[in-house]
Amino acid sequence: MKIRTQIAALLVGCVEAASAGAQSYPSKPIRVIVPFAPGGPTDVIGRLAAQKLAEAWGQQFVIDNRGGAGGNIGMGIAARANPDGYTLLMVSSSFVVNPSLYKQIPYDPYKDLVPISNLAASPHVFFLSSSSSVKSIAELIALAKSSPGTLSIATPGIGTTPDLSARLFTLTTKIDLVPVPYGGGGLSLAAVLGSQVTLGCQAIPPVTAHIKAGRLRGLALTAAKRADVLPEVPTLAELGFPGQEADTMQGLLAPAGTPPAIVNKVYEGYRSALALPEVRQRVLELGFDVITSTPAEFKAQVRREIERWGKVVRESGIKAE
Repeated sequence: MKIRTQIAALLVGCVEAASAGAQSYPSKPIRVIVPFAPGGPTDVIGRLAAQKLAEAWGQQFVIDNRGGAGGNIGMGIAARANPDGYTLLMVSSSFVVNPSLYKQIPYDPYKDLVPISNLAASPHVFFLSSSSSVKSIAELIALAKSSPGTLSIATPGIGTTPDLSARLFTLTTKIDLVPVPYGGGGLSLAAVLGSQVTLGCQAIPPVTAHIKAGRLRGLALTAAKRADVLPEVPTLAELGFPGQEADTMQGLLAPAGTPPAIVNKVYEGYRSALALPEVRQRVLELGFDVITSTPAEFKAQVRREIERWGKVVRESGIKAE
């Protein structure tokens, strides 16, 4: 009985210590690793939220851009960081794709990092030049089936979620589109604008202005519902192709072992920051929807998407260069 009492007292003490630690957190600057170059959506959304949290918490947030290897370098650094809450990691969808795309990665997505929240997400759009005679997904499929291997589709790069969305669509519809993965969204967008490639698929932010200006024609979205910024573009589900839902996420994680009380405090902080009207509006202008899923919801999403995209990678036979 005495031993049980001592164990119970020890557990209570640990809980109280963790609670006290969360209450005093943060007491020094917080580093937010972004595994990509400055200026992209992961970097911009990370900075928007961090700025508001710095104001609310009275501590500096330092954005640490560690680009390279499809995000693997920065994600590996975060996985090895001290789990004290003073290192956070902003990721895009490469976090859930890379485990199957690369032979070896410097992190275990299940063991090395703890999910905090999917902060925001943008669906993908299939699009082509407005000068094209193709006016719909149905016409595209009919043309592709009548002339196999003659139509091409541009994506931002091998293994990006737009690239995998395009491959999933071709697997589902059993059409033969020649994949043309570029080294970024800007290059793939320019190729479609210049009619060098028949079709494109990528997250909607850089495409929206061109569709609104009439330079590009949006055919379909990989979303559960139509996007507010492109209300005229139907979803693939509407067009009779369910199961194509996909997006480019902007997620937040911390090194495994970060105290749950701190994880929850960070989650609540980011949720509050992204709920501010000026922040939400800026995120919407970037073409993203604010999500702010709970840690448990994001954990389930990570596992689900690793399995889903792993299947697409295997069936497509693709590997990172």
